Formats: sequence, C-alpha cells, structure tokens
Amino acid sequence: MKPYFDDLETRSDDARDADIATILPTQIARAQSQALAVGAMLAGVDAAAITSCADLSSLPVLRKSELGRAQSENPPFGGFTTLAAHQFEHLFQSPGPIYEPGRTTDDWWRMGRFLHACGIGAGDIVQNCFSYHMTPAGMIFENGARAVGASVFPAGTGQTELQVRAAADLGVTAYAGTPDYLKMILDKADAMGVDLSRITRAAVGGGALFPSLRAEYADRGVQCLQSYATADLGNIAYESAAQDGMIIDENVIVEIVTPGTGNPVAASEVGEVVVTTLNRDYPLIRFATGDLSAVLTGTSPCGRTNMRIKGWMGRADQTTKIKGMFVRPEQVAALVAQHDEIGKARVIATRNGEQDAMTVQIETLSGDAEGFGKSVLETLKLRANVVLVAPGSLPNDGKVIDDQRSYE
Repeated sequence: MKPYFDDLETRSDDARDADIATILPTQIARAQSQALAVGAMLAGVDAAAITSCADLSSLPVLRKSELGRAQSENPPFGGFTTLAAHQFEHLFQSPGPIYEPGRTTDDWWRMGRFLHACGIGAGDIVQNCFSYHMTPAGMIFENGARAVGASVFPAGTGQTELQVRAAADLGVTAYAGTPDYLKMILDKADAMGVDLSRITRAAVGGGALFPSLRAEYADRGVQCLQSYATADLGNIAYESAAQDGMIIDENVIVEIVTPGTGNPVAASEVGEVVVTTLNRDYPLIRFATGDLSAVLTGTSPCGRTNMRIKGWMGRADQTTKIKGMFVRPEQVAALVAQHDEIGKARVIATRNGEQDAMTVQIETLSGDAEGFGKSVLETLKLRANVVLVAPGSLPNDGKVIDDQRSYE
C-alpha cells in the first residue's frame, strides 16, 4: 500500500494556499449562482476576493438551525445544493429532521482518505456497523471503502451474535462503526469461543474514543483510529497511525471561532469548529458544527502536512453525543414539557466500563421512574437510568446536560 492516499496530503503550505486561492473563489461563485439559499446568504459578496481562510471570516456563519428552517420552507435541501433532489442517488434524514443528499461515486464524503490512513485497502473485508437506516453514516463509510478498494459487509447495528458469526465466516479484517460496538462484538466472540483475530484495524467515529478503550483494542492486536465527520459535511478530520491530533481533510477548510460568533480565536485556543466544504454538489460555506476543538501547532509526524486539530472537545451549546446519538437541550426541554409534574430535568453522561451511560435526574413530587423512563426513550431516543429527586435539588447553573466523561 502506498504511504499516502494522494499527493495533496504532503503539499507544502505555499502549494496548499495557492490551490485554495484558485479553488475557493470558484466554489463560492458556483454556490452563489447555483444554490439559491447560498446566493441569498452571500448576496453582494465578491467571490473573486475570497481566496483564503482569513478571507472567509468576513462571511456570515450558517448554523444547523438556519439550515433546518430553510429546509422546512424549501424542501428537501433548503436551496443549499447545486443539484435537484432527484439528481442525488441517495436522500437521508437525520434527527431534527435535517435532510442530507448523497452520491455513490468519487469518494463523495471523502472517507477514503481516512480509511487509507487506517491501513485499509484492497484485499480487506470491512464489517461496516454504522447504520444504513435513514441516516448517511453507513453509506459514508461504504463509499470510502470503495474508494480504497476494500470489500464491505453492510452489517449495520445490532444482532451482535450474528455479527460475530458473519465476521468469522466472511474473514472480516477491519471494522467500521462506533468505538464501543467493536468491544461488544469482540467480547461476544470470546464468550462464543469464536476467533476474530483477523480483525486488526478499526475505523471509528460517531462518539468519543477513550484512551482506555483504544488501549484495550491495541492489546487485542487491533489498531483503532478515529475520524471526525458529520452527516452534512462528510469527513472533516482524521487520525493517522501517528495518533497525534486529527489531520484536516484536503477538501474542506476549517476555522476555529469564538462560539456563537464567526470571529476566529487566537492560535491554539478552544473554539467552535466552522467548516467550508469544497463539495461541488453541496457547497456549505462557513457551516458551524457546534463542536469545540483547537488547532495543534506543527505538522503530524506521519508526514501529512495539513493543519491539525485536537479532536472533539465537547459542544458549544451543551449538546453531547451519547452512545453515538446527539442529545440536545431542546430534547430535555421537550421531556419536561410533556409532564406537568416535572419541574426540572438534567441529563448526565458518564462511562460504565468501556461504554457510555446516561442518567436522567428529574425533579418531581410525584410520578414513577419507569413511566418517566418511557418518555425519556421516546424523547431522547436512548434508554437511561431515571433518578427522581426533590424539587430544588438540581444545581441552578443553567446546565441541562452534564457530560462527566473524561476526554484525557
């Protein structure tokens, strides 16, 4: 296998800046003329003058809430695509709902670069345990696997015993999915007496990869690397074997800004990740992810020269990801609104062994934990340990989601 996915990964800073100076204004001009909503958002902007990351800071930030409103007014994509809906091979729905387009060719989500960095390529069989149902994660990784010449077993989620049997029977060599689920597969294989030692690489996303879990995989002979991607943007950044920060993908431009603004933070300071994608079909300009991160100085020891970030460092708006699913403050508010007997509620994210755990504390004088638990599942889409507490017990600190997991 060649050391790099392509020559873009090892460009000099000057060469990368020169390429961006050509590609970026072209991308903005195309989006202005072919994507109705982008044209309105960037009305009066001289595309030819936007030739660098610094120039982007003069443009407005697009937030997911604004994208959602635009989609409700102009379904399905709100005027942010340069193609009509029927011209995309796939259409997806994520919680919100937010609708995303998808293509099946040309490594459309740019995940091939990450899988190559994981050492996955021709001759590998990837067990893809990302969901293929409604949301794009499964297809994002399948598209990337095709780009590197690997075969795919589209396993999706659940049915762990069948997953074990299929991995053994098919000769699976690599895993793609959330960080926690591979451990469930391997533990189940141990209990069944099934040898899955051919799985030596794991490409994970959709949740935090905790150091202890990565170390457990390494002890089993599995190199586990993580990517940072979203349904809207595709791959944003990824780890290499150096495991020294996350390298920005070559077809996006990343800024770190003060949360709630479009103003870049000082070097190495923590801020919100804002992404401009160079995707011709879905040209999101200065899309605010709501995620926190910071730029790492220097370049990766692996030889890839693009900017690096520290990875996911939490959410600017308290939204957090638990068991691969986003839990948002507005969902907690909806839970409270469903029950007159609930005064306040607070979600607490922790770890139980090597898996995420969620507790929901509810201030109430009446009601039962089991009944509230059903509402939690319906509203937050996750099962939780429900704890009833007396009114006034929860801290008056404005938090409705308290992420107590360590990311060190």
